[in-house]
Amino acid sequence: FLVLYRMDMDAMQKMMAESSAEDRKKGMDEWGAWMNENKSIFADMGGPTGKNSVMSPDGAKEESNDIGGYSIVQAESKDAAVAMLKGNPHFTMPGAKIDIAEVMSM
Repeated sequence: FLVLYRMDMDAMQKMMAESSAEDRKKGMDEWGAWMNENKSIFADMGGPTGKNSVMSPDGAKEESNDIGGYSIVQAESKDAAVAMLKGNPHFTMPGAKIDIAEVMSM
């Protein structure tokens, strides 16, 4: 399953501006611990995403979205993937959401 970590980017920028380096380190440590504790569920742990471009037949243009990162998890069903991701530290972020989409076999 493709996992997209989404958040309100304006709220995220505000949080980053108002939080201390210690607070940001604590958050990253929580992420690292959660990822390590759950490493068996990941086909690809993924990572943060940068600025995106949207392509059309006419070319590409930079466009903002609310995707902050991705992972690929292995699960028997979407419900199982949802259960695996409960307690994910991403939910401490402002406006946090996680999209889960099945990666279909070709």
